[in-house]
Amino acid sequence: MHGYTDTKDEYTARLRRIEGQVRGLQRMIAEDKYCIDILTQVSAATRALQSVALGLLEDHLAHCVAHAAAEGGPVADEKLREASAAIARLVRS
Repeated sequence: MHGYTDTKDEYTARLRRIEGQVRGLQRMIAEDKYCIDILTQVSAATRALQSVALGLLEDHLAHCVAHAAAEGGPVADEKLREASAAIARLVRS
């Protein structure tokens, strides 16, 4: 079981809304909308995806990493490295 399992439906709904936002962006470009309006919507979609990513990271830390840390040993070390790498990817994006 993954840390997000209990909220999978919420994540799915959020991602569907983001998918709708991206389709709206495609439509805006097809309709030659004003650049700044498109950029505003790109920013909103980006923030929405970042919110999903942060939620998933929080779930991972609270569930997978915490569980591995309680067990200790090499599994805990690997989960901590994995979490650090995920955080680094989010910071760079």
